[in-house]
Amino acid sequence: MDVDTVTKKNSHEEILNQFRNDHIDILIGTQMVVKGHHFPDVTLVGVIAADANLNIGDFRASEKTFQILTQVAGRAGREKEKGSVVIQTYNPDNFSIQYAKQQDYDIFYQTEIEFRKALKNPPFCDIMVIGIQAEKIEDLQTVSQMLYQKMKEQIRAENLPVILYSPIPAPVDRIKNKIRWRMLLKCKYEDKIADFLRSKVAECEKEISPRMWEQTKITIELNPTNMM
Repeated sequence: MDVDTVTKKNSHEEILNQFRNDHIDILIGTQMVVKGHHFPDVTLVGVIAADANLNIGDFRASEKTFQILTQVAGRAGREKEKGSVVIQTYNPDNFSIQYAKQQDYDIFYQTEIEFRKALKNPPFCDIMVIGIQAEKIEDLQTVSQMLYQKMKEQIRAENLPVILYSPIPAPVDRIKNKIRWRMLLKCKYEDKIADFLRSKVAECEKEISPRMWEQTKITIELNPTNMM
């Protein structure tokens, strides 16, 4: 069950009802089969590539992995029969996978919060994702490097409490013929930071050609739920 098999009206519920009523013995699906379903007869759950979310460049990657694995494990053995869960992973020692296996929420939280503190990730710091996209790689490189240099120079000159990372391709680096790059900023968000970002973008607009500016899109997101 995935987005390709539930395109028709009510097709999502029809598949689940067939499985619930024992007309289907095995249900294979994406994350949409994980949450909120009660199947009394399910005794075996398998997860393929359980570590996929750990490689997406998102500070919530471990949290999302732990959440999904604990949720999917909860689909097995919900009534009289005991359940088993088989997890396939290339990174079996990762703490989010180990603690999901143990169903230990408290120790996962303690480990994750220490990592976030050390890396200056939320809730100890805010993350701003500056997305730049364009059809031509030359335009993208010009705007990205110009914006990066302008921000870097002012951060150094004013000793701003900001950690700035250089522009790199986004995890999903192309959508609808648009090439996508991103920069990350870590700091405590406040009006001064918002003004700083707006001023640097405005300076770039003045210095590049109107054609390049029209064909380049810049977005700024604060602590986005999806960093793809």
